[in-house]
Amino acid sequence: MGDYLIRATGEGGVLALVARTTDLVERARQLHRTSPTATAALGRLLTGGALMAATLKEGQSLTLRINGDGPLGSLVVVARPGKIKGYVGEPQVELPLREDGKLDVGRAVGRGTLYVVKDLGLKEPYVGSVELVSGEIGEDLAHYFVSSEQKPSAVGVGVRVEPEGKVGAAGGFLVQLLPGAGEAVAELLENNLREAGPVSSLLAGGLSPEDIAHLLLKGLSFKVYERQPLRWACDCSRERLREVLLALGPQELERILVERGEAEATCAFCSRVYRFDRDEVEELLELSRRDSGKEDGDRPGG
Repeated sequence: MGDYLIRATGEGGVLALVARTTDLVERARQLHRTSPTATAALGRLLTGGALMAATLKEGQSLTLRINGDGPLGSLVVVARPGKIKGYVGEPQVELPLREDGKLDVGRAVGRGTLYVVKDLGLKEPYVGSVELVSGEIGEDLAHYFVSSEQKPSAVGVGVRVEPEGKVGAAGGFLVQLLPGAGEAVAELLENNLREAGPVSSLLAGGLSPEDIAHLLLKGLSFKVYERQPLRWACDCSRERLREVLLALGPQELERILVERGEAEATCAFCSRVYRFDRDEVEELLELSRRDSGKEDGDRPGG
């Protein structure tokens, strides 16, 4: 059974998204060689990105960035409907387990801010941000929905990491009350969420996203009307990394030529390495000098 997400609506005004992301998170672990704690943190944010991107239209995208003061540093996820990628600043960080035996994601993330940037194809992207409430990521995403989008939401994201470090199960859910939903529906959902337990345990026990939806929406009639495959997808290219080098500016490109004679650029998302020989770096240097000259000429008195 591969990774996928389902979208369901329930009576009384409920939207539910449930995803299995085990293969996606394991792919991230392999690419970034993450420690168990980093795997859990990045996996939760990747799952959150997959859930949130499912509410977008084709061609739209969103970026989730967590800037925390914990040892993991920044976490970044970019997601389009069905296609997700991400990275963590310090992938090898490991911390002692919490007293309950679970990975200490909250302390690894620390205090800080969650940023949400949505590219909806308009002139300017939508940018929202909230302070982290726990660093556990699921609670932080729910806090974002309530504070920034005024959408009462419950978010559960989880990753089970096996003793050898491999991802045993990963996934999550997003349940939102739609306008007009009554108090009785909200109380029913709260009870269902409590009784269901951690989503990673449900997936590890063999439950499918459809099975989990039945648990979350127990007592409500609902309809599943979309099943969306999920996969890791990095769209990096030599041209994009060339632009990254060009953005370094003339001074840095000159230093690279003097010290190394060639350049390497590594994609932060998939770790693919792109190499540029001396001739290519010299060409970039010339372009950079030309661009810098134009900027100088645009200044008053230039």
